[in-house]
Amino acid sequence: MSDNPYDLVVIGGGPGGYVCAIRAAQLGMKVACVDMRKTLGGTCLNVGCIPSKALLHSTHLFEQARHEAADHGIKITGTVRPDLPAMMARKDGVVKANVDGIAYLFKKHKIDWISGMGRIDAPHEVGVALHDGGDMTLVTDHIVLATGSEPAPLPGVDIDGRMIVDSAGALALPKVPKRMTVIGAGVIGLELGSVWSRLGAKVTVVEYLDHVLPNMDAEVRKQTQRILKKQGLTFKLSTKVTAAKKTTKGVNLTVEPAAGGESEHLMSDVVLVAIGRAPHSLGLGLDKNGIERTERGFIKVNARYETTAKGIYAIGDVIGGMMLAHKAEEEGVAVAEMLAGQAGHVNYDAIPSVVYTWPEIAAVGKTEEQLKAAGTDYKAGTFPFTANGRARANNDTDGFVKILADARTDRVLGCHIVGASAGDLIQEVVVGMEFGATAEDLFRSSHAHPQLGESVKEAALAVHGRPLHM
Repeated sequence: MSDNPYDLVVIGGGPGGYVCAIRAAQLGMKVACVDMRKTLGGTCLNVGCIPSKALLHSTHLFEQARHEAADHGIKITGTVRPDLPAMMARKDGVVKANVDGIAYLFKKHKIDWISGMGRIDAPHEVGVALHDGGDMTLVTDHIVLATGSEPAPLPGVDIDGRMIVDSAGALALPKVPKRMTVIGAGVIGLELGSVWSRLGAKVTVVEYLDHVLPNMDAEVRKQTQRILKKQGLTFKLSTKVTAAKKTTKGVNLTVEPAAGGESEHLMSDVVLVAIGRAPHSLGLGLDKNGIERTERGFIKVNARYETTAKGIYAIGDVIGGMMLAHKAEEEGVAVAEMLAGQAGHVNYDAIPSVVYTWPEIAAVGKTEEQLKAAGTDYKAGTFPFTANGRARANNDTDGFVKILADARTDRVLGCHIVGASAGDLIQEVVVGMEFGATAEDLFRSSHAHPQLGESVKEAALAVHGRPLHM
């Protein structure tokens, strides 16, 4: 390192950025982190992952009290009603505890936190338009861009934060809408659609494609849609939204078949636009520093996450790929360790993704469709939760575990789960894949009984045509 005041300046305080800053500080670097918000944690902790999971859990408990308590011999007298202000207050408290925790970690590791809009003024200079007014310059050896992403806009549907909202707006509605239309059947659309459906909204999900959850395994998509439909969500697939008009009665959406045809109208009190996310790469001084982007605005990086400008790196959503907080964290750690002369590495084949509906949906590795397209010879093993003792005891029998393994080597290539606690169950397979496990490795490992995880073992056994409980 040189005599510059900082060894590293990170622009962006979300999961990728703050983890990168902490790991670099652990490795002995003098670090500063610039973030445009007045609290650390980025979209994830402030208006994304954390608040949405708080509301998902609260509304799941409400749903259980209304519809499942009697099945367990629990008699609830009177009307069970949601207290939306209390739910929102709890959600805000969860967010505050998390962002305060990151601020504490910065103090612990002696990381300078600068609140303001960061930009690259020169190869070793980061300019900051401070929230409290004024401007400052940070001189550093290295710069990491971890600026994340923002909701992708939909032409003809302008977000006003009141009747037409993005994901952040959908986490702060002052009352439960009678009618809600969700544009986009991806992770965010299905999660937030589930929240408001549980609270009493009539939710219609409009999706341009002919299926929900793009990039997920086809069997997972099919069963997820069936389950959510049973829970009360309505789906209009192969449909595009062409216009939105706000009226005194709500939002009048014009929709038509994706392949073309007659249009129709949908009236909603609230419309959630959830068609995906776009990189937050503008206003960073990229062009003047020779930092190239793709046509979609993602920053180009090499295998070491270095941009086309020497000494400037980028990680997380802003470089594309799987737009997940934990993927950004792994990249943040890898960059910090590379800068310290270590061998940072991210195995993109073993990064899980989770949808926090109920039941949860989780996946890692390849889908059947991807394996078929690649011409890979594989075997599949599937086990339903209806055959799992713990799932029966919990009254959570929706879903299944599917394991895909190479037909020749038996090495696990992918796992797909629809079911209770799928996000936790997938981790066994993630660790296995990280170490090159076979399906036999999974089923030879002893699994506690009775546990939902036994379904993972049974799916691995099914790869070999020998499940014990089916």
